[in-house]
Amino acid sequence: MSTVALTFDDGPHPESTPALLDALTRAGVRATFFVCGEQVVRHPELLRALHEAGMWLGNRSHTHPHLPGLDDHALRRELQLPQRLLHRMTGSYPTLFRPPYCDTDTRVRGAAAALGLTEVLCTTDTRDWAGADAEAIVHAARDEPPGGVVLMHDHGRRTTVEAVPHLLAAWAERGLRPGPVPPR
Repeated sequence: MSTVALTFDDGPHPESTPALLDALTRAGVRATFFVCGEQVVRHPELLRALHEAGMWLGNRSHTHPHLPGLDDHALRRELQLPQRLLHRMTGSYPTLFRPPYCDTDTRVRGAAAALGLTEVLCTTDTRDWAGADAEAIVHAARDEPPGGVVLMHDHGRRTTVEAVPHLLAAWAERGLRPGPVPPR
């Protein structure tokens, strides 16, 4: 069976993480959660739940700023803080990184690489962050090709949670299932 990387950004969040985790575990699949350090500090129990359920974890930055606009010190801090938090809580360092707003440049990629992080963007943005309803979210990603990377958000939006079972069913009909982010 071919795979698509299903990814969720900006959590963990109490209004969406438990429901997303429930939908994924019911379907017997895993997804990648690119977490923000500040959210991990606010909701450590949710990060632990993701980790214990076997979800893949990535670094989204600490405070979700536009990284290219930061000076070198602030940029390093934004990437290092979540690395340390996740290592302390899970015993391992993330190896994947998605810049906030997918806003990146050579300096951001270099800072990430210096920490052993591989930058991951996406092939499909479901625009759930812009208020898309569940049907629009599913429509945006249902035809994702094998090896694609679908961007969704774990930041309290019910429409994202509602879309996940329908999207998983649409992919299953095509012989696809969520898998890890493909190597670059």
